[in-house]
Amino acid sequence: MPVSHPVVVGVDGSSAALAAVRWATRLCTARGLPLVLVTAVSAPAFADVDDTAASALDRILADGVDAARAVAADVSVSTETHHGTPAGVLVERSTDAAMIVVGTRGLGEFTGGLSASVSTAVATHASCAVTVVPLDTPPNEGTGHAVVVGVDGTDNSGPAVRWAFEIASSRGASLIAVHAWSDIDVPGGRGRSAEDEEAVLAETMAGWSQDYPDVEVERVVVQDRPVRELVARSAEADLVVVGRRGRGGFTSLLLGSTSRAVMHSVDVPVTVVPSPV
Repeated sequence: MPVSHPVVVGVDGSSAALAAVRWATRLCTARGLPLVLVTAVSAPAFADVDDTAASALDRILADGVDAARAVAADVSVSTETHHGTPAGVLVERSTDAAMIVVGTRGLGEFTGGLSASVSTAVATHASCAVTVVPLDTPPNEGTGHAVVVGVDGTDNSGPAVRWAFEIASSRGASLIAVHAWSDIDVPGGRGRSAEDEEAVLAETMAGWSQDYPDVEVERVVVQDRPVRELVARSAEADLVVVGRRGRGGFTSLLLGSTSRAVMHSVDVPVTVVPSPV
């Protein structure tokens, strides 16, 4: 995670957005990163924003700042208003961000009726990692539970594994590395043994465990649908981390119904980490 780049949060005045602000503030405090709160106004209406609407936008941003300060009074926080769609604004902003954070189940433009499509679009197209934070994320999230990371054994899962180790180390949390495979999903998968898959996971994790000796790692290898196993394991976690453009068991993890199953069916934040192009 680039230390000079900010964590950017989409805010819209909803409770879900404020939950996202609180989550992002804790991350910024732990990692020494600046926080930027962003709100969006649809392009056609941007020039016609009257004083009342402008005041409402200012209030949305001020409430976000207050939420951040309540978590960490000394956090470096700034605000921005952009014209465009929420997804478009956040994707564009991701080019120089360490992470984009959005809330789910809100009432406003960022997290209203189209929350699933907005967060999926941002997670699919953003240049940086994206975290989707549920409305009911507890205030003490990140204080002792595990981080779960999906591993497919390819180079594409490397950035997700690295990020998962970084966040687990900064929180003093353990790490659950899940490698799930399904013969149905993988051409030529018949004949693959549990021993083979355990070797894949061990090879992927070995270097990172040496770099982060303080992180206790539990390795889970199972022949099952990856999404089903990740959702099940999320019950014992504060965060689920997945890579984008994974192969093997995590094929097209962020496309279509699979992404919604992971990002919108678990009760904990989900971080989506893109692989380098």
